[in-house]
Amino acid sequence: MKLGVVGAGAWGTALAQICAAGGPTRLWAREEQVAADISSLRENRTFLPGIALSDAIAPTSRMADLDDCDALLLVCPAQHLRATLSSLDAGQRPLILCCKGIEADTEMLMTEVAADVSPAAPIAVLSGPTFAAEVASGLPTAITFACADTDTAAALVKRIAQPRFRPYMTDDLIGAEVGGAVKNVLAIACGVATGLDLGQNARAALISRGFAEMTRFGLAKGARAETMGGLSGLGDLVLTCSSEASRNMSFGKALGEGRSAAALMADRVTVAEGVHTAPVLARAARSIGVEMPIADTVLALIEGQLDAHSAISALLSRPLRTELPMLAE
Repeated sequence: MKLGVVGAGAWGTALAQICAAGGPTRLWAREEQVAADISSLRENRTFLPGIALSDAIAPTSRMADLDDCDALLLVCPAQHLRATLSSLDAGQRPLILCCKGIEADTEMLMTEVAADVSPAAPIAVLSGPTFAAEVASGLPTAITFACADTDTAAALVKRIAQPRFRPYMTDDLIGAEVGGAVKNVLAIACGVATGLDLGQNARAALISRGFAEMTRFGLAKGARAETMGGLSGLGDLVLTCSSEASRNMSFGKALGEGRSAAALMADRVTVAEGVHTAPVLARAARSIGVEMPIADTVLALIEGQLDAHSAISALLSRPLRTELPMLAE
């Protein structure tokens, strides 16, 4: 099975490295220079410097070169998924969604966007606690692989799995992708706490209460609780909120240190997806009656309505309540 990876950022390049260990792999880069560097230097100097890439990765900047691939991994920024799919002729080839977010204009999850643009294509979601450099370097990683069709899932997992890259299958696509979208926003909050030097207790509280928000939202969207507590939910949340290697946490840390969101966005080569997801997540949560105070506070920070100190004070001054809703009944 020949795989095509659409998007040669850090995560796309890391996934191409994994896929190339199991068979022919085409990696499409939007930037011609990135494709040229991978071809001549076997390194993505722009997005994943210092990692030697497999000779089995065939880079290209021509979308037409993906036509002979049997399945496609979509690793573009979430807000570009619709345009990227529109430029492809996916047909009935499986689409493995590896981007994490919610479409801003429509409030659609990535699976809904893919189904809208490419209705004949089987859809899968690959998500979980994954730092690109670690995956590309061959460090042990486990992920969630969600697909409604068992046979399609088994074939794709067999092709992608490696001794140090372990997929766990589920048919809960919504659960697999909700965690990946929401955790980016929550990681910004943990970064703010780090930037303000509030300590590990505060970070643990934000992760725990953030997980409660993520789960409420996921269940309201149709996810299963066990998926939210798995690799693509709690696992991804813990990783992203625990290290400045996370673009979203490092973005939040800079906010906590006093920099503005606008200045940070202007400086960055890579995308902190939580910045784009925060406003649409807030709208989507309100529309289905889900309370998400941490996510709302992150949005207020990004939009400049609160500074970092005021944001933390607002969360700490919320009315006291029981931890579990069932105890209040």
